[in-house]
Amino acid sequence: MIPAAFDYVAPTTVDDAIAALATAGEDAKVLAGGQSLLPVLRMRLATPPVLIDLAKVSELRGVREDGDAIVIGAMTTHYDVLHDALVAEHAALLAETTGTVADPQIRHRGTFGGSLAHADPAADLPAAALALDSEMVIAGPGGRRTVPAAEFFVDLFTTALEPNEILCEIRVPKHTGWHAHYEKFNRVAQAWPIVAVAATLRVDGDSIAEARVGLANMGSTPVRATGVEQALVGQPATAEAINAAAEHAAEGTSPTADGNADAEYRQHLARVLTGRAVSAAVGA
Repeated sequence: MIPAAFDYVAPTTVDDAIAALATAGEDAKVLAGGQSLLPVLRMRLATPPVLIDLAKVSELRGVREDGDAIVIGAMTTHYDVLHDALVAEHAALLAETTGTVADPQIRHRGTFGGSLAHADPAADLPAAALALDSEMVIAGPGGRRTVPAAEFFVDLFTTALEPNEILCEIRVPKHTGWHAHYEKFNRVAQAWPIVAVAATLRVDGDSIAEARVGLANMGSTPVRATGVEQALVGQPATAEAINAAAEHAAEGTSPTADGNADAEYRQHLARVLTGRAVSAAVGA
């Protein structure tokens, strides 16, 4: 189908983008990579009067170091995140997860910030960002504010972003030397995962010193598997200990039922995939 008519604005700075949003009003849509928005526009499930394209805002692209964190611009493509040396060194979980996103064409056009702002609970990157305790830097008329990932994802396709704000960058605490793996289950290649697990762990000697585990498609937002994390800390990095901890994966989750799986099956998958993800991360 053909989208409904809309006005098009292409700002070149963050300030210009914020001003354009203020002028356009709450019904305007912000375009990042467009991999989620454009299909919705073509099906006329969304008919915004104004489309604000961030493609020319160069300050929203790139990866840099900032003390004990790396900072990823919201308009940085999946391809650039996947191939960035800082991400590989300090946030291996993001590199591991990004490599599974859709297909090469999507990874060249889709953006890290666009995926997070879309807030699809079945998407790959929100679970990884949550597991890494990332922080979202948001710009609006009143300046910039920082929101932890745990507070950024509010509900299904809903974030802490106000209608007059944009996501500028994502601060990811360095997890240098941590082991990581992303495990997802889908029925066909390149489809959204029925359930997915993002796991990163710091191993000290033969035991697990710290653990971070995020779940995708186990509720209306990405979920931290805190029960698994607590059960892993201090335990040996063995298959027996990992599988015992993975039994806590479904605790506190509220997965939906749909044509792919019911809630009980998703909870079963969460336990199985958590065991696989952690085992693969530590080589158990």
